[in-house]
Amino acid sequence: MKVKLERVKGTRDLLPEEMARRRWVFERIREVFERYNFHEVLTPTFEYTTLFQLRSGEEVVEQLYAFDDKGGRNLSLRPDMTSSVARLYVNGFQNAPKPVKWYYLANMFRYEEPQSGRYREFWQAGVELIGSDKVEADAEVIALFVESYLATGLADFTVNIGDRVLLDEFAKMLGVEDDVGLMRLIDKKDKMSREDFVGALNEFGLDDDGVEKVLSLIEIKGKPDEALPKAEELFTSEKAGDEIKRLYGLIDLLEAYGVKEKILIDLGIARGFDYYTSIVFEAIAPNDIGIGSIGGGGRYDNLIGVFGGKPTPATGFAIGVERLIPILEWEGLVPEPKLRPDVYVIPIGKEPELKRTAVEITSSLRRARVKADYELTGRKLRKALDYAGKLGVPYVVLVGERDLADGKVTVRDMESGEQRAVEKGRVVGVLSESLRV
Repeated sequence: MKVKLERVKGTRDLLPEEMARRRWVFERIREVFERYNFHEVLTPTFEYTTLFQLRSGEEVVEQLYAFDDKGGRNLSLRPDMTSSVARLYVNGFQNAPKPVKWYYLANMFRYEEPQSGRYREFWQAGVELIGSDKVEADAEVIALFVESYLATGLADFTVNIGDRVLLDEFAKMLGVEDDVGLMRLIDKKDKMSREDFVGALNEFGLDDDGVEKVLSLIEIKGKPDEALPKAEELFTSEKAGDEIKRLYGLIDLLEAYGVKEKILIDLGIARGFDYYTSIVFEAIAPNDIGIGSIGGGGRYDNLIGVFGGKPTPATGFAIGVERLIPILEWEGLVPEPKLRPDVYVIPIGKEPELKRTAVEITSSLRRARVKADYELTGRKLRKALDYAGKLGVPYVVLVGERDLADGKVTVRDMESGEQRAVEKGRVVGVLSESLRV
């Protein structure tokens, strides 16, 4: 009886073309991360489940891939990297010079319903800046967030900024004790119709006046110079006033970074994780393929203390790679990969000396940083040339017995069809020069 083996639901097989596109995106993001002096880390794929239960938020905890290992330890595949990075910091870096600036490119796992841009195994590119409670740290991270998208060629997007302190103060204004529950509800507003959202607010326990105030809050959205004055009108407490001043300071710094034009204020943003404590943000790129937020982050000043470390402020973000790449492809921003060698070497005949010379030339080209391959299947010349033509190889090197007797090989330009005899010792230099042109 044959067993039919299939991919697990919510996962993907990534073929060479897809991997080449992903690598193109990763390389551009990585370059910006390192330009900002962030350094790469990688934590284990699984951690003790308790780590994620402590502060990840109810929705994420429900989506954990949790299991007991053979030693009876309850473990989970990481649903995000922030908790793992915070654990890493607590384990061995509390006395390191501040700020600590780390980045990662890694896969995460959540048991959720697959849909456009959402999988059960997915990749994120993110940073964590640990050790500064200043608005300068928030500005540094948000500017990097913007620059990371720009580095991929994406131009049509905004970074929407909200604030958990203001949401906490708002909950107090309404007399709501379950402020986290209210935040979660507000965070889901874009997934509901207005009628359903109002109904959910009523079910949550808000009267008509409270519902109107929530609707007024989520309408504070737009350019900072327009939205922040409206926030000053809505919030009257001293704590809220101080936080709005922080937002004004943030916007001023983002203008200095040259990224203010990408920034919107949206006080209806809460983000799904419970560990955020102040400024939160997410990136939105308009599209027709059903993808919402393409990344987000915020400040989490209490998480390290919850994990047993000394109270340490921190902020960071994660870019959703599975959401970003489809939008880049939809906009035609990812170049088509060239999955072929620049030179293909074909021995004409079965004599060992011809094969040996073909290998020597191929190896010399590779050492000279030229992408090279040679005929491995024993095809005859015509079929080998047909194969090279289908691949789109620019140059072919023909190693024939007669040429080799004169210490030469034939270099063929596959586009023009022109051929010329080249001394074997000069073939690497000749091809390297031709490829540079």
